[in-house]
Amino acid sequence: MIAVIDYGAGNLQSVVKALNFIGCESFITNDKNKILMADGAIMPGVGSFGDAMASMIKNDLKNAIIDFINTGKAFLGICLGLQLLFPGSEESPDVKGLGLLKGDITKIPSINNLKIPHMGWNSLDIIKKDGIFRGIEGNPYVYFVHSYYLKAEDKDIVSAQTEYGVKIDASVRYKNIFATQFHPEKSGDVGIKILKNFIEITQEEVK
Repeated sequence: MIAVIDYGAGNLQSVVKALNFIGCESFITNDKNKILMADGAIMPGVGSFGDAMASMIKNDLKNAIIDFINTGKAFLGICLGLQLLFPGSEESPDVKGLGLLKGDITKIPSINNLKIPHMGWNSLDIIKKDGIFRGIEGNPYVYFVHSYYLKAEDKDIVSAQTEYGVKIDASVRYKNIFATQFHPEKSGDVGIKILKNFIEITQEEVK
């Protein structure tokens, strides 16, 4: 059973719909106890970094998310849900993120007539072909919608990258934390495979 965390800033229904499609039971919740009881947790996210953190704190979910991750059970952050795992964002300079991973969230530079936000399909350079990317070959296309991007401090946590004017750390993994800047739930067959892999991981012992 997967908890889809509702902190007031998530694109929840599309994630639940994708989980239903692969036959995975899930529930939307902002209840700490229910989150902790789940086999795995997904934190989607759309909107601004500052608003999301304010909503998370208002709903007393910051510690709930940290406590869940500390259980060692698999956790997946999507889009803004990736960015919130880091100490802060250029988008909201005075707002502190969860600070569970180290890196900078920076605005995508407007160069070479690239449109911002970055919205659409981009290919991935998969660096680590395990975890949520196991069984995925080549340079698959996935769907992005974002104006800010991650530059991870520790490149060992980066599992996939893409390019959109700059090199973007598009997915990370650290222990039981998985996160993608792109939207698996909107990325067709590749995204479905990524979600299936995540569900399988929730049923395994994360090392």
